[in-house]
Amino acid sequence: MIMAAPGDGPPSRESGDRMRRSLTVLAIAVGTVAAGTGITWTMTHGHPPGAAHRAQGGSSGGRVVTVAKAPVFDPLRLRGNVLTYLRGRPGRAGVMATDLRSGVTFGVNETSQFVTASVIKVDILAALLLQHQRQGVAMTGGERALADRMIRQSDNEAADALYADIGRDAGLQSANAALGLDHTEPYPVSWGSSWTSPADQVRLIRTLTAGGRGPLTPANRRYVLRLMGSVTPEQAWGVSAAARPGERVALKNGWVPLRYEGNGWAVNSIGRITGRGHDFLVAVFSGDSPTMKAGVTTVEHVAAMVVSTLREAGLQAG
Repeated sequence: MIMAAPGDGPPSRESGDRMRRSLTVLAIAVGTVAAGTGITWTMTHGHPPGAAHRAQGGSSGGRVVTVAKAPVFDPLRLRGNVLTYLRGRPGRAGVMATDLRSGVTFGVNETSQFVTASVIKVDILAALLLQHQRQGVAMTGGERALADRMIRQSDNEAADALYADIGRDAGLQSANAALGLDHTEPYPVSWGSSWTSPADQVRLIRTLTAGGRGPLTPANRRYVLRLMGSVTPEQAWGVSAAARPGERVALKNGWVPLRYEGNGWAVNSIGRITGRGHDFLVAVFSGDSPTMKAGVTTVEHVAAMVVSTLREAGLQAG
């Protein structure tokens, strides 16, 4: 399903009880540390940027040929571009993205915590499914109706009901331990006031993919992604801005005004973009935006900027 970026949707009533200021900047691409740069990266295919590729020649003489390999991914440059853009934007933001096909991954402020708003609804559904798996029972028709409304329409009353069903913060914490979410802190009463990181949300989405090593059954994974792939059109903004025509998008957005705390809007988007040769998992979070529209602009621009670069890196690596 291809999602268009609509206008502003109605704000939810979620609220955050604090806004953390400590930020970290880190660009990640799975595994190799570039000393002194604060950046880690690796290519699953291809060779490290700037490295020479040694190729064995023919059998006569066993000649060794050294061929200069052009950089396939420059995380420093992308990091600089993202930070330059964010310096010109109000508020703060963090991003994590990975291409499951090429193995290229990138993050800025990806372990910093942000108010979740409605993106936590995917986590709530995953927790409910995990509990049912452990009990050996299927979801009821009523639970499926609530889950449909919670994900596709971002219905808050449906989320309230299912959050209570899983045992609120205790139930979510138990599920998150199984899902491997290290930076997510559920709020006891208001699920929308929970905290999470872009890295945790990409980790969550990865457990929903066919190759993800998560506790959910394949059928339950497909069920969650199917709901995320059919959200109501007016809520299909966000990471979908990074998709090209013909690519499939599954996403969940969150938005909440925190002006009474002096922190502006929290606007977030998590999702998956699949197409020929690529399988992107993306999470972009923002806080302190003066308006929802400003937050959406930041989220969509960062998503498009990062995915575009990872897309090209994957093509070069292939």
